[in-house]
Amino acid sequence: MSRRGRAAGANAKAGPIYCNRLVNMLVNHVPRHGKKSLAYGIPCSAMASVERETGNNSLSIPRRAIRRLTPDVTVKARRMSGSTYQVPAEMESARGKAPAIRRSSWAARRRPGRSMASNLSLELMDAARGSGNAMRRKEETQGMAEANRAFASPRLPK
Repeated sequence: MSRRGRAAGANAKAGPIYCNRLVNMLVNHVPRHGKKSLAYGIPCSAMASVERETGNNSLSIPRRAIRRLTPDVTVKARRMSGSTYQVPAEMESARGKAPAIRRSSWAARRRPGRSMASNLSLELMDAARGSGNAMRRKEETQGMAEANRAFASPRLPK
């Protein structure tokens, strides 16, 4: 019996402030050391900053950023005949939201200086434009999947 749950986006509830599941997933991934009440302010102030700088609806830029960061393929480690290969596998859009959010928060944490809220807003705006560290990481994974495409179709017997 599989103990793995459904994709993170499938059972995410809408947040109280923006009434949006995507924002709530972002809020759930931002906290470090379990401080969720403190972490609520980070994405909300990032959204306000995005709205101030772009003049667009505060939810349009993060939606576009997560849509661009959502991977089409991923690589999984498979052990075949004594060697470990990175085998490419297709990824559904519902399952791809979680890695997209993970990559955006990872890239925001890696940005130097400033606060986490401003780094997150800058990373979301960069991802919406198609640049930034999170986008680079997505392209690296897609390149690795493309390079290992030979391992995708025939599965060797175990």
